[in-house]
Amino acid sequence: MQSVALIDYGSGNLRSAEKALVKAAGALVSGAEIRVTSDPDVVARADRVVLPGVGAFAACRAALDERPGLVEAMTEAVQDRGAAFLGVCVGMQLLATRGLEFGVTPGLDWIAGEVKRLETDNPACKVPHMGWNGLTGLTGQPILAGMAEGTPMYFTHSFAFYPASDGDVIAWVDHGGRFPAAVARDNVAGVQFHPEKSQGAGISLLAHFLEWRP
Repeated sequence: MQSVALIDYGSGNLRSAEKALVKAAGALVSGAEIRVTSDPDVVARADRVVLPGVGAFAACRAALDERPGLVEAMTEAVQDRGAAFLGVCVGMQLLATRGLEFGVTPGLDWIAGEVKRLETDNPACKVPHMGWNGLTGLTGQPILAGMAEGTPMYFTHSFAFYPASDGDVIAWVDHGGRFPAAVARDNVAGVQFHPEKSQGAGISLLAHFLEWRP
């Protein structure tokens, strides 16, 4: 049975994320053991790593850095061993080279790009962007398997990750302007929306992540 490390660094809706991953794993023949953890040894050995995140980019990065050995363990698992990785909301944003919220904060730099405040050209589209919105421009990336154009997902955020290359974007969303809803490169993926709050479509995405063989 594969092991999934759901990173606990004091940021993110861990209980809901854990429940959603357990539900997704229940549909798999092979199953998966979901472990909520900040233990670097557990993370370094995990088959898959999930990084949630809620709040400000700088605060989330600081919280990661405050856990001794955690970033190094994530790097060992994901960058060195090739374990599949999924970042959720700010967990996706932390993949960036840097975040521009409350100053400049270095990200993990696993996918080059910047995290910037959303700007809309429609006064009716408020920031924060909160609620359901349909995905567009879906690619054939495996975690999106079976997902139709326009599939609604639940968003809540004021900043978004803009990769240096549009080739790293696997889905878009429009809220007074188009911005990336999901990204992926090699064994690393991230979603700006919350799969754990996105009902059946979100559970399906998590199940595909657990089956993903990058």
